[in-house]
Amino acid sequence: MKPARTKTPRKLLVKKGSQTSLKDPVGVYCRVRPLSLPDQECCIEVINNTTVQLHTPEGYRLNRNGDYKETQYSFKQVFGIHTTQKELFDVVANPLVDDLIHGKNGLLFTYGVTGSGKTHTMTGSPGEGGLLPRCLDMIFNSIGSFQAKRYVFKSNDRNSMDIQCEVDALLERQKREAMPNPKTPSSKRQVDPEFADMINVQDFCKAEEVDEDSVYGVFVSYIEIYNNYIYDLLEEVPFDPIKPKPPQSKLLREDKNHNMYVAGCTEVEVKSTEEAFEVFWRGQKKRRIANTHLNRESSRSHSVFNIKLVQAPLDADGDNVLQEKEQITISQLSLVDLAGSERTNRTKAEGNRLREAGNINQSLMTLRTCMEVLRENQMYGTNKMVPYRDSKLTHLFKNYFDGEGKVRMIVCVNPKAEDYEESLQVMRFAEVTQEVEVARPVDKAICGLTPGRRYRNQVRGGPVGDEPLVTEVVLQSFPPLPSCELLDINDEQTLPRLIEALEKRHHLRQRMIEEFHRQSITFKALLQEFDSAVLNKESHIQGKLNEKEKVISGQKLEIERLEKRNKTLEYKIEILEKTTTIYEEDKRTLQQELETQNQKLQRQFSDKRRLEARLQGMVTETTMKWEKECERRVAAKQLEMQNKLWVKDEKLKQLKAIVTEPKGEKPERPSRERDREKGTQRAVSPSPVPNAPPIRLRHRRSRSAGDRWVDHKPASNVQTETVMQPHVPHAITVSVANEKALAKCEKYMLTHQELASDGEIETKLIKGDVYKTRGGGQSVQFTDIETLKQESPTGRKRRSSTAAPAPPDGTESEWTDVETRCSVAVEMRAGSQLGPGYQHHAQPKRKKP
Repeated sequence: MKPARTKTPRKLLVKKGSQTSLKDPVGVYCRVRPLSLPDQECCIEVINNTTVQLHTPEGYRLNRNGDYKETQYSFKQVFGIHTTQKELFDVVANPLVDDLIHGKNGLLFTYGVTGSGKTHTMTGSPGEGGLLPRCLDMIFNSIGSFQAKRYVFKSNDRNSMDIQCEVDALLERQKREAMPNPKTPSSKRQVDPEFADMINVQDFCKAEEVDEDSVYGVFVSYIEIYNNYIYDLLEEVPFDPIKPKPPQSKLLREDKNHNMYVAGCTEVEVKSTEEAFEVFWRGQKKRRIANTHLNRESSRSHSVFNIKLVQAPLDADGDNVLQEKEQITISQLSLVDLAGSERTNRTKAEGNRLREAGNINQSLMTLRTCMEVLRENQMYGTNKMVPYRDSKLTHLFKNYFDGEGKVRMIVCVNPKAEDYEESLQVMRFAEVTQEVEVARPVDKAICGLTPGRRYRNQVRGGPVGDEPLVTEVVLQSFPPLPSCELLDINDEQTLPRLIEALEKRHHLRQRMIEEFHRQSITFKALLQEFDSAVLNKESHIQGKLNEKEKVISGQKLEIERLEKRNKTLEYKIEILEKTTTIYEEDKRTLQQELETQNQKLQRQFSDKRRLEARLQGMVTETTMKWEKECERRVAAKQLEMQNKLWVKDEKLKQLKAIVTEPKGEKPERPSRERDREKGTQRAVSPSPVPNAPPIRLRHRRSRSAGDRWVDHKPASNVQTETVMQPHVPHAITVSVANEKALAKCEKYMLTHQELASDGEIETKLIKGDVYKTRGGGQSVQFTDIETLKQESPTGRKRRSSTAAPAPPDGTESEWTDVETRCSVAVEMRAGSQLGPGYQHHAQPKRKKP
């Protein structure tokens, strides 16, 4: 279905190989119910008998910035507020009932928001029967005189029917009548006045061309789909006042013809409209309804009323049912009353009502999704899987959409403004549904028996009075005989009159014999002509048959040749597929080898680059080191030469003073001699102390020294010579963690070593707590990580203080370097924002210029 104004019709893409002439679109009809109050605002207007128009109501425009929008939707037919149930039935349901009597399936369902009149359309009201009672009335009006006796047809649990002979059916009837509470309603009982007005259909309706040489049986069943569970509304559950049993849900199964059915569902054989509607009314009382904010009697489940018509031909004599199960034709009409889609913010649903509304909306959404996928597959030639199994409703009726019968949908809408948004969604769903095409059902096969068997048997089995009646008619054509009574001996009139009448009869008889001989000769001539014509036709037909046989034999030879060629090609295809498989495997193997070699080359290249970078760093480091050492030595040499020049100057000054000063005075030592000696001592390069006392290793005490520890040191660890060494007292040292050691301790420490980016060994102490598990074992939860790292000295050594004077005892000053002070230790708890790679280093002292 496509809007008439706002949308442009799309061109349908026909899939190759599909037969569009054998498909029919889903028939979608629209029914508009009248407003409850005459002063209510209306948002739906009927334009003509195929188009409705939706316009934005006033309250909705106030909330939507005053936007006014009119949208038209087209249907197969639109029924206004004044449409009667009879008019709706004649257009929508009458063709489905006619197809049902002729052995074809049908599906009719009502769809709309809650309170739009779906149940009224399907069931009706007192004095105005709906589609369901009218369908039943038409069925029994059509097959009333051709119904089989009760229990001739017997349903089984495999969605099929069995045939019983008249004797077995009679025994079954007597057995059921002897039961105290028969399940099957009797046609002799009085109609319940509660629904008597609904089935009192005044308009007589009957199907045309009913097969008179068959017998029929009608079986009905009634189920509901509540919260995506299927329940049998006709199931008789024994009443237990102490502990009542809840109804049991039913399962969906697939029969031998791949049709879906409800396993274990009760099927009741009915013989009249009253019986069938009484069964429906009995199940209707069990259906789940509830009072909501929008509807006083809102349906809380999807109801499905199935009418199954069983048809079997009479035997060759036309007396009894043909006892062949393969000749049974079963057709089914499903009348579905869908629960209304609703919004919980409008219905004010809570608790169970809210859960019911969610399941109702979910199943309706699945139905809409199935329609959209079917339309997409048919329009664009795709082959997407239709999600029938997502809901019991769509799974039950998947056969109808796959081509097992006609599908009709009645969209019920309420024109009041409050339902505008819900009605808009309903219209869009109807638009999608009308574009879905369903395959046309195949006609049933003909049994091959002579038609007219029923009435011919009645004529043959009637009273033997037909021939005397013909004789009497012939005798009535003769002149009447006069009175033959002789009352007087001298009577001369009676005998002559009698002789005259007999002569007339004789002449008439002679004429009739001649006419009979003449007509017999004519009839013989006609028979001879007919025989000659039949012989000519037989010879002509025989010649055509011979020609057809020749053509068939030639086609068989061609088929054999094509089959041989097909086998040869299949063998070649198989060989090519095997060869392709081998080549693909070789290709896959070579690709894997190529990827392995590429990865190996990349690793080698990365190792080479890393080694080059490391060597470059070492060269740069060494160069800088030697440059600084050369600068230091040059400066020391310059300072030494300056000191020597200064000493010589001092000696010259002393010699000059000795020469120039008088002999009586004692020469004093220059005041700068001490400075000279200090300068000389400062110029001497320090040398490392070779015999320094050994430094005692210091152990870092763990903060959890009071607990018992498992010290896990793998055998592959390398012993480092760092000053800071981890030491945990009362620890059990293991190379492999085991359950026995963990059971004795509360703490766990794993010593892990790896190579840092600068080539040095980095030691990580991973600590955790030991917990006992429910199964009797132990588990470790890691809490923090400590990192120990050792670095090699790379900078130039310098004095700790260049301005400090030399010690008076003549010992040389100590030399310090930032990189050789100590190994650094890092401790970090789990969850720290600094990250696992954060390390804290001591800041080096600034070098004085």
